[in-house]
Amino acid sequence: MNISGTAQTTSDASVATLAGKYMTFKLAEEVYGLEILAVREIIRVMEITCVPRAPVFVRGVINLRGKVIPVMDLRAKFEMARAEATEQSVIIVVQCAAGARELTLGILVDQVLEVLSIEAGQIEPTPPSLSARGELDFVLGLGKAGDRVVFLLDIGRALSADEQSAFEATAARPA
Repeated sequence: MNISGTAQTTSDASVATLAGKYMTFKLAEEVYGLEILAVREIIRVMEITCVPRAPVFVRGVINLRGKVIPVMDLRAKFEMARAEATEQSVIIVVQCAAGARELTLGILVDQVLEVLSIEAGQIEPTPPSLSARGELDFVLGLGKAGDRVVFLLDIGRALSADEQSAFEATAARPA
């Protein structure tokens, strides 16, 4: 329990809302999770068309059954070393909140692992030292799965307002 007794309760309440099923995936050696309800589909890496003057983490766009889907390279967004796609690399198509709108985008990841059911007791709040400057607001909490730590993500929060607008504009282009 903390000194005031209220912050711990708030953390416990917010952690309880994070309990649920998560699609887990790897970037380098780290494990991340997306709320399963945000995941629309998982596809093999396909031809990605580059978008001129796009931010470095925007790999480009794909034509998925006639719909243009922007693809974000999470390694680049998280400032990790770039890696070439392997047989295990996939694009996870997600739907996330982008301001007041819903945004559909693909995220390029190294490998999909499994769907995990993570209970409230297995989730720790994001340590203040990691979120103090607001740069990691997209990490909702830290899930414990066996001996692994799973970073629970909100992809929509990983994008700034300008980045969300750029993705919306890219997605609005005809295929």
